[in-house]
Amino acid sequence: MQKVGAVERKAEILEQKAATSDGKHPASAKIITRPEARMVDPDGEEPLDDALSCLARSIYWEARSEGIAGMQAIANVVMNRLGHEDFFDTICDVVMQGGEQGVCHFSWWCDGRSDDALEEKSYALAKEIARKALNQQLSDMTDGALYFHHHTAIPDWASEFIKTVKIGEHIFYKPPTVVTEAGN
Repeated sequence: MQKVGAVERKAEILEQKAATSDGKHPASAKIITRPEARMVDPDGEEPLDDALSCLARSIYWEARSEGIAGMQAIANVVMNRLGHEDFFDTICDVVMQGGEQGVCHFSWWCDGRSDDALEEKSYALAKEIARKALNQQLSDMTDGALYFHHHTAIPDWASEFIKTVKIGEHIFYKPPTVVTEAGN
């Protein structure tokens, strides 16, 4: 348990570093290793109270059947939201924004079903992607996307944003940039 706590603290530091968006990658001594990541929430059934588990479960539940690219894209969105002025500064708060009942940002969080991972292999892959995301070792496949939806859905908000890419079953969006004239 002490080792798990140390990994969770390391993830919290990496999460804070990512939220400040300083663009610097963590020193290799401060990254989460594969064996460390495996110790945290090994079966996908622990309470969602640490960055690695919250991110891994989001990746798992939103894109477990889409393969690596789809899963990485979901990780990109969560990490892009982290520290953005319109979202919270922790991964768990980003994932759980809107509450567990009713309107929420991630459908798996408020669907009323169990949040425990069911497929060991897919959850292990989701944790590995979450580890890399926290270590800032993933490139942003979504071009800065903050939003996404399943390709069969047509949400009201989609027309307000710029479509960046379609990856797997999801379409990704970012807010329009505000262009101002110099001096104004």
